[in-house]
Amino acid sequence: MSPKSGTPKKNLMLFSGRAHRELAEEVAKHLNVTITPQTAHDFANGEIFVRFEESVRGTDAFVIQSHTTPINEWVMEQLIMVDALKRASAKRITVVMPFYPYGRQDKKHKGREPISARLIADLFKTAGADRIMTVDLHTAQIMGFFDGPVDHLLAQNVLAEHIKKTYDNADITVVSPDSGRVRLAEKWAQQLGDKPIAFIHKTRDPDKPNQAVANRVVGRVRGRLCVLIDDMIDTGGTIVKATEALLDEGAADVVIASTHGILSDPATERLSNCKAREVIVTNTLPIPPEKRFPGLTVLSIAPLLARAIQEVFEDGSVTSLFDGAA
Repeated sequence: MSPKSGTPKKNLMLFSGRAHRELAEEVAKHLNVTITPQTAHDFANGEIFVRFEESVRGTDAFVIQSHTTPINEWVMEQLIMVDALKRASAKRITVVMPFYPYGRQDKKHKGREPISARLIADLFKTAGADRIMTVDLHTAQIMGFFDGPVDHLLAQNVLAEHIKKTYDNADITVVSPDSGRVRLAEKWAQQLGDKPIAFIHKTRDPDKPNQAVANRVVGRVRGRLCVLIDDMIDTGGTIVKATEALLDEGAADVVIASTHGILSDPATERLSNCKAREVIVTNTLPIPPEKRFPGLTVLSIAPLLARAIQEVFEDGSVTSLFDGAA
């Protein structure tokens, strides 16, 4: 009996959770696809229901969700979407999470603590995810928590291009908010044209979340434009104290550049009242009008996500988006 031949084909389908529909629509526009229609609602007790209105059998499915407040609800919705795709026979499921939830809990500081970043990876693997795509993890080791490919996209290019265009003639020093991100500061300094780096020596009490004490500035900042970089701004306490420390050391100006604008209260008030010249974030998380303020610049991460999705779909190289060749 001879085998029957078939015509192999690949179909890309994009699915969006309800947390940040605007970003998903922008990604869809760059990919020249439409978001797959779905029914999604909450039951009276808070349980989430999702059903896709088109066949997904054999498709290359990309499920995008931004994990903003209320974060646990949006994590659960994305898990349910992945489960629905697996049970409907999608060929490959890629979870696109521009902001990795629980990324700060990536190790145990003390006994009897969870490693919640690992738990998130396990949950999505169990739900049926084959691949994870995310932007600027809190620490790169989180890539090893998921048993499968992880595309770790970097927003540095998006942020640095804006810095170069806006402050091209300034004497720039790249500043890390703590000693742990000095390596990242070195990459920034190289991309901006071999600029000097500095860092803030600070202490943090593990028993008091969202609180840090800026101690002193290490590096040359006097009379220079300091580009203060970080992966996220939550309540804004750390980054505002670092800004004050730099200005006290004689910095000419401070520009804050961060990938994830969580902006939990009272971040908007703190940042709008601090003396930073500009605060730059991306739209990995939704930033509603009430969280915006003069001096805040929001750059789109959608083109980067779309290019990475296209590379994964075509079995290309995501690394080439950053290294130039792979």
